[in-house]
Amino acid sequence: MPRRKTSLKQQRKDKKKRLRNLKVKKELKKTLKKFQALISEKKLDEAKAFLNKVFSQLDKAAKKKVIHPSLASRRKSRLSKKLKSA
Repeated sequence: MPRRKTSLKQQRKDKKKRLRNLKVKKELKKTLKKFQALISEKKLDEAKAFLNKVFSQLDKAAKKKVIHPSLASRRKSRLSKKLKSA
C-alpha cells in the first residue's frame, strides 16, 4: 500500500480512468457485435447506415486514448472491407 499522498491520489485517478476506459470498451464491443450481426443477417442497408456510428465510436475511443489510433484506423478499414465484400 502506498504511503505518499501523491501515490494515493494517483491510485484514485487510475481507478476512475480504468472504469471510464472499461465503459468505452464495452460500448465499442457491443456496437461491433451488432454490426457483425447485421452483416451476417445480410441486412446490408442497415449495416451501411450503422457503419457511421461504429466509425464514430472508434474515433472517440482513439481520441480519448482508450485504444490506439492505429487500431481504430485498422478496424475501420477491415469493417468497411467486410461490408463491401458482403
